[in-house]
Amino acid sequence: MKKILVTGGLGFIGSNFIRLLLGQTHCERVINLDKQTYAGNPENLADFESGPRYVFIKGDICDGELVSNLLSEHQPDAIVNFAAESHVDRSIDGPEPFVQTNVVGTLRLLEAFKEYHQSQTNDRQPSLRFLHVSTDEVYGSLSADDPAFSESTSYSPNSPYSASKAGADHLVRAYYHTFGLPVLTTNCSNNYGPYQFPEKLIPLMILNACDGKNLPIYGDGANIRDWLHVEDHCSAIWEVLNRGRVGETYCIGGNSEKTNLEVVDTLCSVLDELKPDHAPHQNLKTFVKDRPGHDRRYAIDGSKIKSELGWSPKYSFDEGMRKTIRWYLDNSAWCENVTSGKYQRERLGTA
Repeated sequence: MKKILVTGGLGFIGSNFIRLLLGQTHCERVINLDKQTYAGNPENLADFESGPRYVFIKGDICDGELVSNLLSEHQPDAIVNFAAESHVDRSIDGPEPFVQTNVVGTLRLLEAFKEYHQSQTNDRQPSLRFLHVSTDEVYGSLSADDPAFSESTSYSPNSPYSASKAGADHLVRAYYHTFGLPVLTTNCSNNYGPYQFPEKLIPLMILNACDGKNLPIYGDGANIRDWLHVEDHCSAIWEVLNRGRVGETYCIGGNSEKTNLEVVDTLCSVLDELKPDHAPHQNLKTFVKDRPGHDRRYAIDGSKIKSELGWSPKYSFDEGMRKTIRWYLDNSAWCENVTSGKYQRERLGTA
């Protein structure tokens, strides 16, 4: 694939995917369409800004005319849709932006892609792709003894965020079955790694621990997630984009089921070694009131992507966590700009 339009490419996973495209593939051009909300940080891709292979467009996926114009101008081989409101707590406080971006925005992308697909010659149409990046949260919650989520698991979303992503997934499926569009969907487990906005569990805990602040853990800390390093996730998306079967869904997991408490304990142990200023960091743990609708367990059965595409995660949880913690310790300027909001003030011209 020579040209790829990435939506939401200034965010955590999107920027890591663009870094993979520009650093590890022969992709000739990446067009990044991003609205630059609070989670869209230009510093994530600052080292590529002046390169000839990278084009940034500030804009909203809900702007169908803009998307159509970008497709017409750049003639990409694929759209990879990362653009989403993705924080569960924020969706509880205000669901509407989640519906607008995740549902309406995906609809606008699909409509623009349908028009673009139809405008292409018959020999080029089969090579085009629309890959929609989703989440395992659309499947709901598992008990301790339930089998892991798979591509055949029924949808059962429990938060406004997961409900909006489920709606988007259904639209993508419908555009394949109704209009024959060459679409793909991936449903991933919890990501962690470099460039993640510090409202999420792992970067929040790292930065709090480094500052000697409390490490707030919801409820009893026994909620279980399957943890996937973002670099593994991006490599899986690349495999699906190039070799996945059109119309199919692929679940992507890290084979690392951990309770939130286990995650924090691992993090504290590594920080005791690498940055012992506030050791033992375990003493910073504090338990807070659980959030509404907090799913108890997620787990991914990744047998389909492994058997069809030969993909499996490279990082164990311990390896990935150590690599992640080292990144945050080594990139204090990035962390400071994010936590202080400096990157947003620069974006708005109020620095």
